[in-house]
Amino acid sequence: MDRVRRALAKVTGQALGPYQSAVVRIGFAGTWLFFLLREFPHRHELYGPDGPWSLRLAERLIDQNRAFTVLLWSDSGLWFEIVYAVAVLASVLLLLGWRTRAVSVIFMVGVLSLQNRSVFMGDGGDNVIHLMAIYLVLTRCARVWSLDARRVRLRGSASAGAAGPVLWGVLGAFLAYGAVFGGFGTGWTLAFAAVWTALALWWMVDRYEPAGEGRALLDVLANLLHNAGMLVITAEVCLIYATAGWYKIQGSRWQDGTALYYPLGLDYFTPWPGLSGLLASSGTMVMLLTYGTVIVQVAFPFTLFDRRVKNVLLALMMLEHAGIAVLLGLPFFSLAMIAADAVFLPTGLLLALGGLAAGARRRVWRPAARGVGPEPPTGPGLVPRPAPATETPARDGDPAGDGDRAGDRVRWS
Repeated sequence: MDRVRRALAKVTGQALGPYQSAVVRIGFAGTWLFFLLREFPHRHELYGPDGPWSLRLAERLIDQNRAFTVLLWSDSGLWFEIVYAVAVLASVLLLLGWRTRAVSVIFMVGVLSLQNRSVFMGDGGDNVIHLMAIYLVLTRCARVWSLDARRVRLRGSASAGAAGPVLWGVLGAFLAYGAVFGGFGTGWTLAFAAVWTALALWWMVDRYEPAGEGRALLDVLANLLHNAGMLVITAEVCLIYATAGWYKIQGSRWQDGTALYYPLGLDYFTPWPGLSGLLASSGTMVMLLTYGTVIVQVAFPFTLFDRRVKNVLLALMMLEHAGIAVLLGLPFFSLAMIAADAVFLPTGLLLALGGLAAGARRRVWRPAARGVGPEPPTGPGLVPRPAPATETPARDGDPAGDGDRAGDRVRWS
């Protein structure tokens, strides 16, 4: 009974995996941003009026599958440019962690609108981004490494400033237009209305009752949603690898160890023909990589019960995706999968990487801001420099971010 009580207190009392959720947020926002910028010259052919998937075909498909896209509201080229620009801006803001509760919804709208407009333009990486854009709305993914966390440290509240109410008003006008003119279905209207109401309620409680029971209740509900969202993300990644691995087992080319050989001979998947030819010339290497891919994907969900084995296979999968990006010319697919894999990264590793990044930032920016050279050295007889504090999650009600460090650094592994 005590164990159940402690588990319930942990699930409701804190947002688990704050660093992992931040990395997932940064990874998917950055991947989608890079994709939109890379395909900017071809945006009309991919998702716009010049694409092979016409507006009439898109309307017929949406009527059947009830998917969501705002691009069908108008066939105007200007409307397409606005939606594309908002998708790019939302990706930047989510990457930085600015007003993340609202921006994550805008990011989801941008992803769904573009991808559902031309459903045959994507690959497996686009499907992962599609799903994760929905799941990120549920998470408190800006607790660390974000402008929201910085605002909490400086002002004591992530809702401080006038930008929040302005953004809320703009989203409200957008919601009203979609509801009145039939741009949203009933389900999407209710979902967006619930999010819009929650944003208003959170801002009011955060402003007028920051330390009361109402705020405590909202924190509990937000933690439950966050932890449920993180659980769904981890289950989704395990499902992706498990299904991919078991389907590979059923294929004859994967059984005889030659599945990798054939893509290496296709012009579409050989950005580096010399490197692909060198790898394809070694039958042993092709066989080992083919079998290794199947083994890692099938085994990974079962390794979650052993942290050390899980970390080894996680590193192997990330290396595998990096190899796919280089050898097969699928960088955005690989970035999306690596961002999804990041949910399993150890907290200690993320803290170490965060400390290195913070140290590099201080060395680059502080001397330049002060107009001086490098900081004075330390040594015998000199005044020592204070050690930089390790960044901790900026929690609501803890502006300085110096709360229970052991509680904040919960391992998500």
